[in-house]
Amino acid sequence: MMDEWEAGKQRLAELVRTMNPDATVVIPTRPTSGTFLVALARGKAKKFVSVSEDDLIDLVDDHAIEAEVSTKLKDALDGLSVPG
Repeated sequence: MMDEWEAGKQRLAELVRTMNPDATVVIPTRPTSGTFLVALARGKAKKFVSVSEDDLIDLVDDHAIEAEVSTKLKDALDGLSVPG
């Protein structure tokens, strides 16, 4: 299970870096109640995204799950806009 989580965490981090290289992503080591509460930060701005354990595992192989998670990440990252 841990290896499956690690592959999903790696993919999730890659997605965040691709969408916003300036953002920091923190993924918990273990899920809470079957959900990973992922923290995204840019400067002092922070947002949280919930990703289910199953979605994290399937993120590597399932394009529909990747699209769904990518949408959540993009929405959260858009909310991290730092006024210029």
